[in-house]
Amino acid sequence: MLHPFLVPQQVQPTTPTFPRLGGKYGVQLDVEDARRLYDAQLLSANRLRRLTDYLALAMIYLKDNYHLDRPLARGDIKERLLGHWGTCPGLNLIYAHMNLLIKRHRLDSFIVVGPGHGGPAILANLWAERSLGAVYEQYGTDRDGFGRLVKAFSWPGGFPSHANPQLPGCIHEGGELGYALAVAFGAVLDNPDLIVPVVVGDGEAETGPTATAWHLYKYLDPKESGAVLPILHRNGWKISSPSIMGAMSEEELFSLFSGYGYEVRFCGEHEDLDADLTASLEWAHTRIKKIQQAARSGNPMTRPKWPIIILSTPKGMGAPDEVKGVKIAGTYRAHQVPLRQPCEDEDEFIALELWFLSYKIHELLDESGAPASTLSLAIPPRELCMGFNKHTRSGVRDLAMPNSYAQEVPSERQGGQSASIAEVCGKFFAEIVKLNPSAFRVFSPDELESNRMQALLSVTGRDFQWNEATANRGGRVMEMLSEHCCQGWMQGYTLTGRWAAFPSYETFLGIITTMMIQYAKFLKVALETPWRQPVPGALYVESSTLWRQEHNGYSHQDPMFISNLLNMKHELVHVYLPPDANSVLACLEQCFTSKNAVNLIVCTKAPMPSYLTLDEARVHVKSGFSIVPWLSTDDGRDPDIVLCGCGNETSVEVAEAAKLLRRDSPHLRVRVINIVDVTMLDLARAQQRGIVDKFHEVFTPDKPVIINWHGYPSAMRQLLFSRANETNRDILILGYREEGTTTTPFKMLSLNHVDRFIVAWEAIRLSGIKAPELSAFYQSLLCAHDEYILANGKDPEWLNDVPRFKAHAVPQAAAVPREQEEKASNIA
Repeated sequence: MLHPFLVPQQVQPTTPTFPRLGGKYGVQLDVEDARRLYDAQLLSANRLRRLTDYLALAMIYLKDNYHLDRPLARGDIKERLLGHWGTCPGLNLIYAHMNLLIKRHRLDSFIVVGPGHGGPAILANLWAERSLGAVYEQYGTDRDGFGRLVKAFSWPGGFPSHANPQLPGCIHEGGELGYALAVAFGAVLDNPDLIVPVVVGDGEAETGPTATAWHLYKYLDPKESGAVLPILHRNGWKISSPSIMGAMSEEELFSLFSGYGYEVRFCGEHEDLDADLTASLEWAHTRIKKIQQAARSGNPMTRPKWPIIILSTPKGMGAPDEVKGVKIAGTYRAHQVPLRQPCEDEDEFIALELWFLSYKIHELLDESGAPASTLSLAIPPRELCMGFNKHTRSGVRDLAMPNSYAQEVPSERQGGQSASIAEVCGKFFAEIVKLNPSAFRVFSPDELESNRMQALLSVTGRDFQWNEATANRGGRVMEMLSEHCCQGWMQGYTLTGRWAAFPSYETFLGIITTMMIQYAKFLKVALETPWRQPVPGALYVESSTLWRQEHNGYSHQDPMFISNLLNMKHELVHVYLPPDANSVLACLEQCFTSKNAVNLIVCTKAPMPSYLTLDEARVHVKSGFSIVPWLSTDDGRDPDIVLCGCGNETSVEVAEAAKLLRRDSPHLRVRVINIVDVTMLDLARAQQRGIVDKFHEVFTPDKPVIINWHGYPSAMRQLLFSRANETNRDILILGYREEGTTTTPFKMLSLNHVDRFIVAWEAIRLSGIKAPELSAFYQSLLCAHDEYILANGKDPEWLNDVPRFKAHAVPQAAAVPREQEEKASNIA
């Protein structure tokens, strides 16, 4: 018989006002059948969750006397009480009954936990099933391992309060709410036998990413992919306020999720909670298999209704009902640490000891301190345990790479051949899909064609199951107008060993900045966890960049995603800005062989000049930055000034500025450099990657440098801070100055002072040359440009053949308005 603290205090349902058909809301509960068929298993599961509840509670409170072998003393209690109890009993309940389902059907399964601070529950179950001790010997499934785990929780050098990469079976960082559903859906793609239960707390259900991710089953092809089983855990409260879905009636929830297209089952009303949940999981498993078998036999269902379980339990189930007249269990007070001052408050101390004793821990452990044999029916064999699941430790599945895709390059190296870098990127993705039909997907927020990567759609389609034209076609393109869902998909897909690309408009990638940061943190901790296998590098592709968003205007002009990436841990990040088509191919080769990395490629979709052969581009990308000899004076030898381009449009302006200087200031010796991997500018990053630092060799040790940079100057300054201070030389960084509007492409450049005329003039100024007439001439051309675009709505043709400067006259240029020619002549 259960202790009173363990008897579920049910959430009172609202009486439904709509018909019941064949059981509540059309679902046959068959709890009695579950009790009859699985009585011994249910008893074992109940004992397992008693053990894991005790262990979770001990992690929050105890630093000694872990098994309560003697009466609880105040010295046994941790000085800092950290952790969240409220969600733990529900997670332990779900985990125990998933174990039963896995054993009955030998399922390939692991759990994704949404509630952010359910770490104690997951740790407790991993300890009980022995997967924790398999990777950490000190936490073995015995008396000593039990004690070490209890003390290590939220202790310096121990485990944090949420699921994280240190835990076996974990692919989701629980530090930020909202992403569990999308990650789970990403994990089951192309894993046809995998079933992933994902627990969504009613607090997490209020987040925007979760609200959208309920629809992701509509992209799940049951023929080629596994299944996600959402379990909405309603316990009614967040930290201190009621939850929305906890306050909704069952009728309202049924209408909501039925409207989404789910088949809904409520769980938690029956007095036998164990039998109720086992029956619910059996129902869900039967429904999943029915949908999959239909698809795999060639008769797929149209818009199949996938199952969802809505589980209602009291907040902090098992905690003391009340202390000193204040209700605890079933209220927000059970969310974090229900008894906050047991060492100071005698009533709380007594209540805490009784709480511990209620679990009768000695009945649940054998003489060695391992789980007693009476719990064995609720613990799967090792190969089926969720902490041992092969998908969570699969490592990297290498891609077959295309080998014939180089772009032609003009012999004069001045950009006579042009190509859209984004289009070339799309063609490369198409080749990858052809060679790797089940190990690569593209996730995009409805921007693939807009970003000119439509070549991919010539070899595969979109995978959207609620559209007859795209259902059951095996499409490799996942397009949904939710950057959050695309990011979650990608995380689940890559963390289970497969490769993905996420192309998007530059400004919209900022929407998932915090998700990217959480993912990068996951990778960082995974790198520091010895037993973790490497995972494929994630790839973001920023196209439709700010410099070519002049038609959409200021709101679409934002390079902040680059800055956020550059703040990440050095060895995790590569930020590539390929100058031409072959360079992007070389970058893609690097990205699709990278491991434990966050890669970003920034490329424009407009045609760009081609400069490098593929072999030259490969060398350039590995170096990170290189001299461009054909744009430099005497191949870049003995320069007076160093001009550096980083980014598509900004590099073109550097090339044009170099031409202007050769023509208008021929005695100035110029070295032109291109940066392709920004992270290689940072000395610490180069050293971490074991690369010899060639910064001074390329940039010279003492000459002034102008860097014409794609993004915010502050991002580049932080990379070069030590460089600028180690010598007393000028390093001028030009970049996006937060100036934008609806205008022409060249005006976007001049607004932010990264155009060719500014670059050329700054080079003259930093070199110490006095040339006021030349400065005035360049300024006059900018004025001429402004007047021209206001009159004509486009950039003038004479930008391709800039009028020549002479000391006393300006030559005629047919495309320049006559009044501007006269103005320029007068200034000169």
